[in-house]
Amino acid sequence: MTSSNPSYLIIGAGVFGVSTAYHLIQKYPNASVTLVDRDAYDAESRVAASWDWNKVIRADYDDKVYCRLALEAQEIFKTDPLWQPHFHQTGVYWTCRSAYAQNVIANHKDLGRNDDIIALPVAEARKLYGGVFDNADYTGVKEVLVNRASGWAAAGDALRAVTKRCLELGVSYITASVTNLEFDGRGSCTGVKTQAGGTLSASHVVVAAGAFTPTLLEWSAVKSGNPGLRAGERIVAAGITTGMAQLNEDQYQKFKDMPVGFQGYTPDEGKPFIGSIPPTKDRELKWWGSKIFTNTREVFPGHYISSPPPTQDYNQWKVPGPLKQDIVESRNLWYGPESAKWEMTKHRICWDAFTTTSDFIISPHSASKGLYIATCGSFHGYKFFPVLGKYIMQMLEGELAPELIERWAWDRQRPDSSQNVEYPNSEMKHLLEPAAKL
Repeated sequence: MTSSNPSYLIIGAGVFGVSTAYHLIQKYPNASVTLVDRDAYDAESRVAASWDWNKVIRADYDDKVYCRLALEAQEIFKTDPLWQPHFHQTGVYWTCRSAYAQNVIANHKDLGRNDDIIALPVAEARKLYGGVFDNADYTGVKEVLVNRASGWAAAGDALRAVTKRCLELGVSYITASVTNLEFDGRGSCTGVKTQAGGTLSASHVVVAAGAFTPTLLEWSAVKSGNPGLRAGERIVAAGITTGMAQLNEDQYQKFKDMPVGFQGYTPDEGKPFIGSIPPTKDRELKWWGSKIFTNTREVFPGHYISSPPPTQDYNQWKVPGPLKQDIVESRNLWYGPESAKWEMTKHRICWDAFTTTSDFIISPHSASKGLYIATCGSFHGYKFFPVLGKYIMQMLEGELAPELIERWAWDRQRPDSSQNVEYPNSEMKHLLEPAAKL
């Protein structure tokens, strides 16, 4: 530690930030730990990607590092009284157009796991769960992976519960919009300036601001005169559309025992993993679209990067028609013609931060002492909620395993995104342009 009395200021109260606060305050109960977020933790609506109706909790990774971390987190979701009430072990159903299923099964075996995880022929798999996925798109599908150990969590409820526990343990929570990072005469980060004009200070400043991270770093680079602060090509902010249908009682009875569904695609198909999550207790069935889009705009005079819309709520509820159509097309990939009659009740644009490989960035920032970055969930970070803070704290204390230091470094060689189906594939303004007349 760099100080005998360290203090921590965490920018962003999503899963990266809250998990960090939770682990810090447990290890250092007398430490000064502060979360700052533009929204109150118990607000009816928040912009955090972590704040959602529901999120997938799974360990079905063909990457062994994330498979191991996800298994660790999943055990906590299943057993810890703080997380367990929000977890639903419904299983996961993956349509696989590659060797994904076999790679996942091999990872579980290598990690000594004996979960109920199998790969089935399509004809056999589509009969499962009462045939709820019989109308799904099986074009090019080689086999179906079924993992009954996975499931989903009531995301917003879990985030609220863990944040509340942090406050009970002594974490401070400040609702404020941050305009830029603050630095001393030697270039060390000392805190942040808020939109209201106040200053918040700490010996350790952790930026866990998700999709807002590149914008905050851009503003801070301009105002401080330190161009090295910029995210550059390391981080891209992007959005995806989610939708929910309100099922009637008959429809709910058909789908209430379904698993989480994933349509697994390859780079050749040009689609991400399109998923659908079982209905909530309010009979709302959710899925998401195939368009992951950037939003390039001027965030400072002459400075253009991808950034969410510059409103307090990111315009997340103002979903344009073309993005609603993306939801219709994705719904049809799962449920076919019968779903056309469903009552669509909610649409939301969810924003997150991405890297070309979907690896997190959990690292000291090389351009300023006292500044740390913990973000880039790339739409798969939520499931690691219980353990993210453990590894972020290890990073802060210089104890992160070498493999993870390299994997999550701020400065490292990153391959291009051509083999990553989860990387942004569109520009928002192009998706919203009227079709050209021939």
